Amino acid sequence: MQINKVGVVGAGAMGAGIAQIASQAGHQVILYDLSQDALDESSSKLAKVMDRLVEKMRVTSDEALAIQARIERTTEIELFVGCDLIVEAVIENLDMKRSVFKQVEKIVSRECIVASNTSSLSITALAAGSTNPERIVGLHFFNPAPLMPLVEIVPAIQTSSATPMLLVSLMKTWGKSPVVAKDTPGFIVNRVARPFYGEAIRIFEEGIANISEIDTAMRKLGFKMGPFQLMDLIGHDVNYAVTESVFKSFYYDPRFMPSISQLKLVEAGWLGRKTKMGFYNYSDNSTVSTSNVEMDSVAEISISERIVAMLINEAADAVHLGISSAEDIDVAMQKGVNYPKGLLAWADEWGAGKVVSIIDSLRDEYGETRYRCSILLRRHANEGLKFHT
Repeated sequence: MQINKVGVVGAGAMGAGIAQIASQAGHQVILYDLSQDALDESSSKLAKVMDRLVEKMRVTSDEALAIQARIERTTEIELFVGCDLIVEAVIENLDMKRSVFKQVEKIVSRECIVASNTSSLSITALAAGSTNPERIVGLHFFNPAPLMPLVEIVPAIQTSSATPMLLVSLMKTWGKSPVVAKDTPGFIVNRVARPFYGEAIRIFEEGIANISEIDTAMRKLGFKMGPFQLMDLIGHDVNYAVTESVFKSFYYDPRFMPSISQLKLVEAGWLGRKTKMGFYNYSDNSTVSTSNVEMDSVAEISISERIVAMLINEAADAVHLGISSAEDIDVAMQKGVNYPKGLLAWADEWGAGKVVSIIDSLRDEYGETRYRCSILLRRHANEGLKFHT
C-alpha cells in the first residue's frame, strides 16, 4: 500500500507538528479542526518555524513555501476523502477518540489506515469501537513532534499484521526512529521510565539524599536532566497523571505506585516550571535546578546505580513479557527520553549479575514486591547472557 495523502485530526501542538512532519516528507496533508482559530494559529506558528529554518539554512525559501502549501487546513472533515492515512491527535479521552474514528470511517476508504497519537489509552479499546478495527493502530509521536525522533507504533489485537511494518517503513521515510510496542499500559517509554521518577522520589522521601543531590548524581551519570528537574519541566499534573494511570492499569502493582509528595505538589498547584514552583522554585529565575552540588562519591554512585538498576529491571521485564524487543526498547529510551545509553546495553555493560545484586539488596532491605527482580534479568545473570549479541 502506498501512503500519499495524510489527514490529521486536531490542530493543537501535536496535530500541527505531525502535519508539519508529513508535509516535510512530501505528502499532501489535510489538517482538520473544529476551531478555525486553532487552524489559523497553527498556520502562523508553522510560518515562523519555516522562517527560522530558512535562516539556519536547513531549508530553502522555496522549500519552506512548498511545505506550508502542502498543508490544507479545514473545518470540514469531509475533505479527508482520498486520504491513505489519518492520524488523530485530540484530547486523551476514549469516547472522544472513538467519536472521531466513527466520523472518519464514514469518509475514508476501507484501505485507509486510521491511527491514534494517544500516549496512554488502549489501542484495542479504541479499535473495538471501530467499523473496521483491523486498520486501527497507535502511532505515538513525542512532543515536540517535529524534533523528537521516536515514534511508538502500537498494534491492537485486532490490527492487521501488515500495518505495523508498513508504518515502520513510512516513519523511516519521515526521518523518525520507529519502534513497535505491544498494546499494554504506557507502551514502552511511559512504562519503562517510571522508576526514573518513582525511585528518585522514594530516595528523597526516605531522607537518603536531597533533591539537588539526586539530580546531580543522575546528571553526572550522563542523563541530560535529573529526575526532579525533568518532572518540573514535564509538569506534575501530567507526570502524576501518567504514573497514576499506569499504576491503575497494572492492577495497583507496587512498582508503579504514585508518590504522595508529588500528589501534594499537584494539589497545591505547584506544577513545576509552568507555575514557577515545583520541586524547585523558579520565581527568581534561579539556576538551582540545573546546577550540580558537591556530594560524597559513594552516595552519588549508590543513588545513581539504584535508579538505573530499577530502570534496567523494568526494561528487562518488558522484554520478558513481549512488550517489545531489547533493540526497540533501547532505541525508545534513547530517542524518546534522551537516556545516555540503552538500558539493556547498560545491563550488558554492567553485567546482569550486578543489577540483580542491587535489586535483591533492595528487596532484602525493604521486603517489598516493588523490588522483585525480572525473571529474564535473573536468568541472564545465572547463565551469563547478554541482551544484545
